Amino acid sequence: MQVEALDRDDRNTAHADLRFSLLDQTPRIPASHMFHIDSITGEVSLTEDGASTLDPEMCGRYKLSVMVQDMGGKANAFFSTGTVLVEVTGNTWASPDPVRLQENLPGPYPIPISQVKWSGSPVEYSLEGEFPEMLFTISREGVIYLNAPLDRETQDQFHISIVAERPDGREIAKPVELRVMVGDANDNRPTFPQMQYHTVVKELATKGTEILTVQAADNDDPKTDNVRIFYRLAGQVPENPRNLFRVDRDSGVITVQADSMEGTAPQYTLTITAEDAKGLNSSCTVIVKVLDENNNPPVFSQHEYGPFHLAEDALVGATVTAVAAWDADEWGGDSWVVDYRLESGNEEEVFTLVTDRQTNEVSLVLDKVLDFERENEYILVLSAQNPVALVRGRYGPASTSTVSIFIDDINEGPVLSQSHYEVTVREGEEPGRVIATIRGYDPDSHPIRYSLRGDTKKYFSIGKYSGELKTVQALDREENSTYTMEVVAEDGRNSSLSASALVTVHILDVNDNSPVLVGDYSWKYLCTPRWEDQALVLASRDSDGPQHGGRLNFSLRSDPIVRRNWKLTPINDTHTNLSLNIAYMSPDVYTVPFTISDSSSPPRSTFINLPVTVCTCNVRGNCRTAAKQLAGMPTIQSTLGILLGTLGVIGIILIVVFVRLSYQNPPPSGKANQERVPLKMSL
Repeated sequence: MQVEALDRDDRNTAHADLRFSLLDQTPRIPASHMFHIDSITGEVSLTEDGASTLDPEMCGRYKLSVMVQDMGGKANAFFSTGTVLVEVTGNTWASPDPVRLQENLPGPYPIPISQVKWSGSPVEYSLEGEFPEMLFTISREGVIYLNAPLDRETQDQFHISIVAERPDGREIAKPVELRVMVGDANDNRPTFPQMQYHTVVKELATKGTEILTVQAADNDDPKTDNVRIFYRLAGQVPENPRNLFRVDRDSGVITVQADSMEGTAPQYTLTITAEDAKGLNSSCTVIVKVLDENNNPPVFSQHEYGPFHLAEDALVGATVTAVAAWDADEWGGDSWVVDYRLESGNEEEVFTLVTDRQTNEVSLVLDKVLDFERENEYILVLSAQNPVALVRGRYGPASTSTVSIFIDDINEGPVLSQSHYEVTVREGEEPGRVIATIRGYDPDSHPIRYSLRGDTKKYFSIGKYSGELKTVQALDREENSTYTMEVVAEDGRNSSLSASALVTVHILDVNDNSPVLVGDYSWKYLCTPRWEDQALVLASRDSDGPQHGGRLNFSLRSDPIVRRNWKLTPINDTHTNLSLNIAYMSPDVYTVPFTISDSSSPPRSTFINLPVTVCTCNVRGNCRTAAKQLAGMPTIQSTLGILLGTLGVIGIILIVVFVRLSYQNPPPSGKANQERVPLKMSL
């Protein structure tokens, strides 16, 4: 409601600026301030008290005294008063009753579903809420329309706020709400969460054994019968005249229908259909694998195999025979696999078993060298069992078999007790000593003949039948410290059968060599006065081994003068320095007596008288004084005399020869042209 007033003054001035106020309310029940007037627009509305307590039955009419002033309501303004009568009637602006609509209504659209009405001044209506745009609309008359089919599975109810506003957009009252509930229509088929299932069932499962439960879901309203689902077995591949499986109509539980799954196919594919009351349906497949159980023991086709003949010299790894036990369980499964074992007759582990897991065939293979003289017949008990336990039945006589093997004797060659003999002999020992005895045996008890191979210098011999190895001559370690040869043992009845062994003879060293001085020292000299660090380096050698000749000792003769004049200083095991022990010695050739001894006990020694030249030296260390001739050494004069005497003797011999020739062949007279004949000459 709006109060209007008119002022004839210029509307663009304060003279026409009108202000409204409420002076009085009659009656003042149930509150004294039931109404309010807008000072600018003059619109009359309810106060909070009025809105909450206004009741037409308590008071059906109110008289309001209203004043209007110009000049914006200032003190000097003109004013006028008036009376406003307010009739109180029932309120028509209220939430409409909830509406229930069936989903997927056939139309035509739009379909009116409800209506609201504002009983006062003109208003404009609008709808707000969570729903697709234009799904619901409202007319100027307040009629609410549905413009498209509803889907309960998408949204099962709507809360629509209805707003009433004045033409200028101001809200006239609080919005009211329309609740729209969507009823279910059976428009969804039941579906399985997966299109294919896998499960297993044991071969010996009994009737009623649960295999799997399949559950389909229906998106229709769970509070209705539209979601009730019925299951059925629609197909089975491969087919079987027996009813092997069953699915519960209400629960979807799949169970074994047959008394047993024994003897059936290893796998079945079931088609399960889920259907609702309207007949809407969908299907899934269930792949059922029948698990084989070990209910059949392996059995041999024969109780005995053989006898087989095997040569005594058969090679290790040779196959004697191959057999197989048959198992009726599923081929390739754990229950079908057979483990074989030799229960008896193979205590020495002469044979072994090799199983082919693809065929379950077992091969009996030779695992050790045969010996006819030790064992010439084998009776083996072979058993067959599965690696997994039997669930029914037990292993009986058919799961064992006997294998007979005869060994054929072969003439075998001799065998030596060792493949390598090592012998030690002291050098210089008397020939003919037995240094080793070669031992051999013949499996067939034939005699054995021994011989040597590789002893090219014939230092050794061996007894033809005794095998005694002897030295033929004394051995010298310094000549050769090791001898290697081969001993051959032949079958006395068949020389093509033989065995051989390597013999190594080590010669033990004996201290039978004295150390010797090595090198030429005649051109060497020592300077006098003595030069520091000048010495003759003397070298020695001992042909014996290091045990005896390892370290050689030099020592001067125990003569005070010798030890005063000379000094020996060891360098290593075989060399020593000889130097002057005094500052000055007269230039001359001196004989230095010393001994070289080895390290054996007792030692062997060599006595040396070494001529040593001592001379004065220039600054470069060259000897300047000629050394004296040693006694017994030839001089230049004596050498020249010997040479001249030799030439004289040769000349005399030549003269005698020519003289004799001239007497034996005188030239013939008167025959100047006579032919010459060769001379004969003898001396």
